Amino acid sequence: MVTIGSPNEKSVILTFDDGPSRILSQILDVLKDENVPAMFFWQSRLLHHERPWLRVIKEGHLIGTHSINHKDLVKLPFEKQLKDIKTSVNVIEDMTGEKIYYFRPPFGRYNEDTLKAAQQLGLTTVMWRIASIDWELKDKPQQIICNVVDHLEEGAIILLHELKQTLHILPELIHAIRKKGYSFTTLPHRGSGPR
Repeated sequence: MVTIGSPNEKSVILTFDDGPSRILSQILDVLKDENVPAMFFWQSRLLHHERPWLRVIKEGHLIGTHSINHKDLVKLPFEKQLKDIKTSVNVIEDMTGEKIYYFRPPFGRYNEDTLKAAQQLGLTTVMWRIASIDWELKDKPQQIICNVVDHLEEGAIILLHELKQTLHILPELIHAIRKKGYSFTTLPHRGSGPR
């Protein structure tokens, strides 16, 4: 399981959960303008041809699975957890033609069965070090920046979501992170295991 990147680099990883959303193109525009790579953990039920998944791949971002539809996997027996994760991976791989190597459990909740299922499917489970709490800050988007920048550390994986309030502050957030001396990276594009 991955919770933090390499401690030897002064870099962080931006991750976006719960897409692909209607605002994905706008998020990609910001990332392209700022030359920032990111990781996207998608619910496979939201992936369809109208979403700009090809652009995500072409612009060097990584896609991981976030289950089919964000059920709390801990409440399911092993077989159902395995089926959910496997189905979500198959849907994403079939649509994109890209191999999926990374998995983030919904709600960040997992148990031994979750980890066993992911491992059996050849997936690395990726958690986070910094939670932006962006999902609770629709009316206070500036707080998202503080929640991230006040807790920066080398190699930190940052949890964001494909939300309007996150899009709104994303350029400012990227600038604030850079001002603190950090660059941006992702996990390896091939399944080379935890960092």
